[in-house]
Amino acid sequence: MNLYYEDQKEEARRRAADFLESRLPKFFGYFEHILARNPRSQHYLAGARLTYADLSLFQVNAGTSYAFPKAMANSARRYKRVIELSRRVQDRPRIAAYLASDRRIPFNTEGIFRHYPGLDAS
Repeated sequence: MNLYYEDQKEEARRRAADFLESRLPKFFGYFEHILARNPRSQHYLAGARLTYADLSLFQVNAGTSYAFPKAMANSARRYKRVIELSRRVQDRPRIAAYLASDRRIPFNTEGIFRHYPGLDAS
């Protein structure tokens, strides 16, 4: 059954709280650990060169930051390596040009990452 957010606000709040408390720390914590323990990945997840894994983690970080801006701001120190990696990715000249272009579709309430203020942690 597909319900709109407005039809399931209470369940959405419960699920978002569980995501922020359980899933987000597990997911971001894993990548934080990978970046901390791999001496060859001083700049990226798998060595000194950008990979699809880095691009994917950047997009997940950007989308999660859009969906849950307060929660992500509160977690910034905990996931500093992931955030630094995301900054390195977005600062690459060609990626920065793409992000600034009209070709990049902005996050919205129709995509996979959606922002509903009532679901964000304070």
